[in-house]
Amino acid sequence: MQVINAQGLYYKELNQKIKELIKEKEYEITLQNVNGQRYIGDGLSEPVKIYIEGVPGNDLAAFAGGVEISVNNNVQDGIGNTMDKGKIIVHGNTGDIPGYAMRGGKIYIKGSVGYRAGIHMKGFQDKQPLIIIGGSAGDFFGEYMAGGCMLLLGINKVRDEEIIGNHVAVGMHGGIIYIRDKIEDYKLGREVKSEPVNQEDRMKLRDLLYEYSEVFELDLEEIMDADFTKLSPVSSRPYGKMYSY
Repeated sequence: MQVINAQGLYYKELNQKIKELIKEKEYEITLQNVNGQRYIGDGLSEPVKIYIEGVPGNDLAAFAGGVEISVNNNVQDGIGNTMDKGKIIVHGNTGDIPGYAMRGGKIYIKGSVGYRAGIHMKGFQDKQPLIIIGGSAGDFFGEYMAGGCMLLLGINKVRDEEIIGNHVAVGMHGGIIYIRDKIEDYKLGREVKSEPVNQEDRMKLRDLLYEYSEVFELDLEEIMDADFTKLSPVSSRPYGKMYSY
């Protein structure tokens, strides 16, 4: 295990140190005293594990193709931007647009997220990205979502507190969203249908949540003991009539 003290390091210098260690075949790296440095883990395709102590900046693991990153704190905006493979584990909250255009891999967030989680998320055949969020989410959740799966759990919510904002799944035309709560129709985009989960869905949810609950030491049975809502698209091309062809 190699350790880098990121205190006072400019983000370019920090990322260069990470790449140099990988060239030396060091595949487990701890970053200490991280304080807003951007682009950590961007574009890395090697099976490297990075443990972050502190708060990384924007675009953590953007365009990543295999890296596994664990953060013991909060994260800023844009984690997993266009991520293709790998895993991000966040033990706190994240900012806006987590999983933007994500194409594969997993993002596990223990806390809450900001606006536009999973916007433009994609999937192709067996490659289906996954985002699981333990807390609440802001507006435009799943906007223009085209594939993959997102789960919003609302764990530890206060009674009658809403765990999701407005304009949910606007423009969604692929993938599945599960919300561990009921959701009012006025919050939804016109492109989706809302329905209670069936037994097949619950089996799928249990499989998806198994690793998540292990990572954060949560009680899987307690998570499953709730009503879930399933959101799915009603059209694969919701804006087709707006185009001339």
